[in-house]
Amino acid sequence: MRTCYIICAGDADVISINKSDGDYIIAVDAGFKHCERNNIEPDLITGDFDSLGFMPDEKNIVRLPVKKDDTDTFAAVKIGLKKGYSRFVLFGASGGARPEHTYANIAVLAYISKLGGTAFMDCGSYTVTAVTNGVISFPDYFKGDISVFSFDNESNGVCERGLEYSLEDAVMKNVTVTGISNSFTGKESSVSVKEGTLIIYYSGKPCGVSVSQFCK
Repeated sequence: MRTCYIICAGDADVISINKSDGDYIIAVDAGFKHCERNNIEPDLITGDFDSLGFMPDEKNIVRLPVKKDDTDTFAAVKIGLKKGYSRFVLFGASGGARPEHTYANIAVLAYISKLGGTAFMDCGSYTVTAVTNGVISFPDYFKGDISVFSFDNESNGVCERGLEYSLEDAVMKNVTVTGISNSFTGKESSVSVKEGTLIIYYSGKPCGVSVSQFCK
């Protein structure tokens, strides 16, 4: 599946992208520095360039106004959506000097998921993603922790299978934390939700993970 990679300005050490034909890379504001440090050539650079401090001398630039409703990252994702991408991987989308942007980027994951797409925040040792009315499946080699939260007021029919603690047809709310600190067990596992959007944190990378929505 074609992937749109978004390089943001948050925490990011080593960024590794195996770009395939049809993939697209967008550097967002100071995310351009991450690209330079990791020898990544973006297809597009966008932002209001307040965090970068200057506008790069490149051809493919979309400059955004400082005063706007969307964050630079959200604007970059919308560019990717307009180009027909439905799978996104975000780097540098957590941490940094503005922790509120981490929360905003999690909301972006939910936004993409609710549109029927798939998005991952690659945070180095862990990944954050969202699932809407569907299932996320993990191979048996995944190790470490996994936590599940409801993004909506209420998510119905939540199942967690193949993990240390199981759930079956449960209800999760965005004011509860019953899904925190579960673990992979060396078996194939999955988390699913019949109605609603879940935010999922897990140890590991986006690769090897399958996300799909239930047929309506």
